[in-house]
Amino acid sequence: MRSPKLAALEIRRFGRGTLPRAALAALLLLPLLYGALYLWSFWDPYGRLDRIPVALVNADQGATAAGKKVTAGDDITKGLRDSDTFEWHEVSAAEAREGVEDGTYYLSLTMPEDFSERIASSSGDSPETGALQVRTNDANNYIVGQISRTVFSEVRTAASTKASRSFLDRIFISFSDIHGKTEKAAKGADKLTGGIGKAKKGSKDLADGLKDAKAGSGKLAGGLKKLNKGAGDLEDGSQRVADGTQTLADKVNGIADEVGPFLKDNENTIGDTAQLIADSAAGIRHNLDSLVKAAPTAAKGAHAASDTLDSVYKARCETPVIPDPACPDLKKAKQAAADSARIADDVNTLVADQDGDLDKLDKNLATLQKQAQALADRSPHLSEDLDDAVSKINKLNSGAGKVAEGAKTLHTGLGTAKTGAADLDEGVGKLKTGAVDLNGGMYKLADGSGKLAGGLHDGAGKIPDYDQQDRDRRTDVMSDPVQLASRDLHKAPNYGTGFAPYFIPLSLWVGAMVAYMLIPPLNRRALAAGAPAWRIAVAGWLPVAALGVLQTVALMSVLHWAVGLEMTRAAGTVGFLCLVTACFAAIVQWLNAHFGAAGRILVLALLMLQLTSAGGTYPVQTSPGFFNAIHPFLPMSYVVDALRRLITGGGLGPVWQACAVLAAFTAGALALTALSARHKQVWTLDRLHPELTL
Repeated sequence: MRSPKLAALEIRRFGRGTLPRAALAALLLLPLLYGALYLWSFWDPYGRLDRIPVALVNADQGATAAGKKVTAGDDITKGLRDSDTFEWHEVSAAEAREGVEDGTYYLSLTMPEDFSERIASSSGDSPETGALQVRTNDANNYIVGQISRTVFSEVRTAASTKASRSFLDRIFISFSDIHGKTEKAAKGADKLTGGIGKAKKGSKDLADGLKDAKAGSGKLAGGLKKLNKGAGDLEDGSQRVADGTQTLADKVNGIADEVGPFLKDNENTIGDTAQLIADSAAGIRHNLDSLVKAAPTAAKGAHAASDTLDSVYKARCETPVIPDPACPDLKKAKQAAADSARIADDVNTLVADQDGDLDKLDKNLATLQKQAQALADRSPHLSEDLDDAVSKINKLNSGAGKVAEGAKTLHTGLGTAKTGAADLDEGVGKLKTGAVDLNGGMYKLADGSGKLAGGLHDGAGKIPDYDQQDRDRRTDVMSDPVQLASRDLHKAPNYGTGFAPYFIPLSLWVGAMVAYMLIPPLNRRALAAGAPAWRIAVAGWLPVAALGVLQTVALMSVLHWAVGLEMTRAAGTVGFLCLVTACFAAIVQWLNAHFGAAGRILVLALLMLQLTSAGGTYPVQTSPGFFNAIHPFLPMSYVVDALRRLITGGGLGPVWQACAVLAAFTAGALALTALSARHKQVWTLDRLHPELTL
């Protein structure tokens, strides 16, 4: 009997009663329990997260930053309640803690009292990190805790981005403020440069003026030195004249009665003495005229120097916003020039005879000169005019005393003027040196201020000045500088679709395993009749393979039309699964045929090895080394990879590789089953009385 007929006989056995028919129906629907029902139970768990009760505690008190109210806790709370993530319950901290502990809530999210305050601190002097507090309890559900970590990581990122926007916006505003201030500073530096340029010109004029003042003060000091020497001589001479006139007056007044004869005897001597007095008075008056001419010139030069220094000091030290570093020296120079001008004024006052002393002296000298000259002219006639002479001698004596007193005063004043003029000359010399140094410093200062102005203009050009639109755009980029440009190739629409390549082959393996619990792997009639071994093997394989095809059609129909599985290559998926169920049937057949009752345990063990090494949930690389080692040698590893490409899309390379591997496994398993069938044609006591039956 041929193999198809033998396979048909095995199938017909299930139509001879109610229980066999029910068993056949159970075989056809059994994969639905593992495939359709299991996938349906967690088809889209992430789409139903809004049914998971979660505690939300908003203890945030809010804060104020830059005059604006910050309510980060309220903002996050509103955003979470508007989202479809979890079923949020706003409760107190104690209720949340108890609820997570007793399982009322799967987890809790808490925003502490200082949450907004810490976020707002990013724009202040002491920034602090705000913390969202998450409490989970894996005793309630481990997977929910894992999901919450991903969800709350996104919440944290959103809150951090919002806080960063406020902080970065203040930074960009500060850039604009700095830019404006730097521009103002640059304009101020330009004005400073212009003022320093004027000051530089003024310092040059000051140096030139002090040079002339130095020359004038030198002349003044020299002239006063000569005047002082002449005044000394004048004082000595006038004193001698006064002494002489006093002696003359004493004698004239003492011996007036005896003077007549004396006058006759001494007319020539009296005439010579009077002439000497007249000549001396004329010489003194001549020197007074020279002093009067020289003093105003010196005073004028001293005042010019003082005025120049005073103008420079006001321009450099009192008017500018930034005082000149040389101001202390300029102040000393201004004071010295003022002192010099005052001394020159004193001399000028003295020689100008503002109090009348010098004028009186000149008049007295003129009177003395006139009287002495008259006496000299009338000396030959003194004896004739004794009374008149006595009167004139008394007047002469009186005038000579006054002249001597005035000459002494003049000498004292000129001595003081000489000392002051020397000090003035020395001070003006120092001022001239300082003015020269100041002029040189002003050149350096002008150069430096020009560089400062240029540097500030360059700096203002390099400091960014953002408008509102540009600032908003840059704030958006800086607050979230790295974005995830995610692109899913052949994206699975839901959780169930992603796991379908793993559970579909599992259900088909279980279907084959259960089928060989009802259908013998080797036909006993064929074995007893001595049929060829390969025919016996194929006859035992074909019924289960045919049932597998029916199981596949039923399973994929329910998954597609009832559960909602969308396949990129539907026909290819069904066809490939037919090959898969044929391969699985061949492997399960051989294990049962060769090992007997123990083969059923081996079928289950092989299923466990395939499930743990196929990489159906986590990548196989994350498993221990043992599973990585057996991964390439088990058929389900190739089935899972191929189904992923057939269901969600992608290149067909793994599909063709899987087809080749499954075909090889099928052929190899059938060959081994045929070999086992040959051995089974020899009956032994162990086969008649097996040690173990299942």
